[in-house]
Amino acid sequence: MTAFIKRVLKVYFRDKTSVFFSLLAVFIIIGLYVFFLGDIWSSNIQVEKPRLIMDSWIMSGLLAVVSLTTTMGAFGIMVDDRHNKITKDFYSSPIKRSSLTAGYIGGAFLIGLIMSVLTFILVEIYIVAKGGTFPDFTTLIKIFGLIILSTLANTTLLFFIVSFLKSQNAFGTASSVVGTLVGFITGIYMPIGILPDAVQIVVKIFPVSHSAVLFRQVMMESVMNEQFGNAPAEFKEEFAEEMGIVLKWGDTVIPSYVNVLVILATAVLFYLLSIRSLSRKSH
Repeated sequence: MTAFIKRVLKVYFRDKTSVFFSLLAVFIIIGLYVFFLGDIWSSNIQVEKPRLIMDSWIMSGLLAVVSLTTTMGAFGIMVDDRHNKITKDFYSSPIKRSSLTAGYIGGAFLIGLIMSVLTFILVEIYIVAKGGTFPDFTTLIKIFGLIILSTLANTTLLFFIVSFLKSQNAFGTASSVVGTLVGFITGIYMPIGILPDAVQIVVKIFPVSHSAVLFRQVMMESVMNEQFGNAPAEFKEEFAEEMGIVLKWGDTVIPSYVNVLVILATAVLFYLLSIRSLSRKSH
């Protein structure tokens, strides 16, 4: 299994085009923020350094996005192997099917993890260069914990989806849909708080929305306290709700531990569903 995970990593990082397209949604978000969204949202925040808040907001959202899109790109290797009949060669070898499956999942998870950590490093370089501060040790631990948790949930969710895709065209279409929707689901293109209630309910169903919320809460905590220190509490709460720093169900703010439980439940649920789906196909 370890050797197969290494193969997945080598194939993914060797194909520069695949890496680029798995990061395409990230590049689009950055472009929209630099040229449009940054100025629009910063102009509506009445604090001393609004752009610093928005920099932290967009960059924390990127961390939720990148683990989803890169993991999706990694599973493209599994689809390619099926399309090119390479899996038949694997099945005729002494390698167990369960080991092959674990290899695809483990490889995709590690790719999502690696790309998320690299993105975080670049994000922090950008934030510090723009006048922000580097996170303390406790915050770093929280961020890396969230990266692991969100990548795990995205891996099991996407593996379940990709297990039903039989062709490269189907996978390409699914990747395009995921890349397009992820910016809306995470509230980057349009903040969750300004969406209609019915749409907000749909958004809250997706675990990546909860990942984005947690990343924002951790990465924006210090800058929010600094910039909203003298502002009325109601103003800070309204901003947090509108920008998706917290999620509300009805009139109740969803606690952070519930966001974590949603992500954990997603990881467990789709892992079990994937195992059941694979066991049916093997008969």
